[in-house]
Amino acid sequence: MTVKTLEAINSLLEDTNSDIYVTGSNSKLMSSEISTYLTGRYVSIPVFTLSFVEYLEFRKNSNLPQKELLNEYLRLGGFPIVALGNFDERSAYQIVEGIYNSVITSDITKRHNITNFDLFNRVVRYIVENVGKTFSANAIVKFLKNEGRSLSVEAVYNYLEWLEKAFVIYRCQRYDLQGKSVLKTQEKFYLADASLKYCIMGFNPKSIAAMLENIVYFELLRRGYKVYVGKNAAKEVDFVAVRRDERVYVQVCRRLPEESDREVANLLEIKDHYPKYVVTLDELAAGNINGVKIVHLSDFLLSGGY
Repeated sequence: MTVKTLEAINSLLEDTNSDIYVTGSNSKLMSSEISTYLTGRYVSIPVFTLSFVEYLEFRKNSNLPQKELLNEYLRLGGFPIVALGNFDERSAYQIVEGIYNSVITSDITKRHNITNFDLFNRVVRYIVENVGKTFSANAIVKFLKNEGRSLSVEAVYNYLEWLEKAFVIYRCQRYDLQGKSVLKTQEKFYLADASLKYCIMGFNPKSIAAMLENIVYFELLRRGYKVYVGKNAAKEVDFVAVRRDERVYVQVCRRLPEESDREVANLLEIKDHYPKYVVTLDELAAGNINGVKIVHLSDFLLSGGY
């Protein structure tokens, strides 16, 4: 989408009482620039990869049981082109890698004239390796320095911003539950789709645990929540999800009961009456612990509520 396209849309809005829907790649015009030309006259509708509900609809002719489709969703991700096909793992990741390379090349490296692609790619890999972990730009700079590479903090900030604007990564800020304020340090970043990690680093069954947060994070976004990482003194809550006057606290873990004490304890220390959940892949774990609901991932993804 070009500047001329937006100027044409703007002129149409002057002479019509209709709604105009515009889609397209952000490689030539980012969302921030769209607002410059259509100030106050547009509504941005975020589009994510498939939810599990949508994935089941795409795969309804596969005749696979829901449990197997969940495993497939966790392993192959939610890109529609992958869900529509009957691809093996290798082919699916090749497709996702092609999407990723197209975005990186067109929306970022060409647009921002990145000359040291190897260094940029190393920063991306660091982010992918640390999905769901808090880190700072300084941490990336120190990591690269240990590898014998040099990059300024400002350059790292630019890389993160460009990746975010191209919708490769999503920033999740921390929220101080005691001070009731959004913190500007030690943010987390999540990938637009879990398969982006696998196409870059390969799939390992152990890596699913690290990507569960990624899946839950986007499910909360789809439901219209503003999502934060919760800081409660020295304790951390995976997600504080806020939607108008509603609030939900969510902890994510792969297996119970070995992780239940810590996950539940962190939630119980929050002294309010908003709903609190532990989302897990443990098929035997379900119920209620002192008001904290234990929910299987599939039930959480299919609920449409919470």
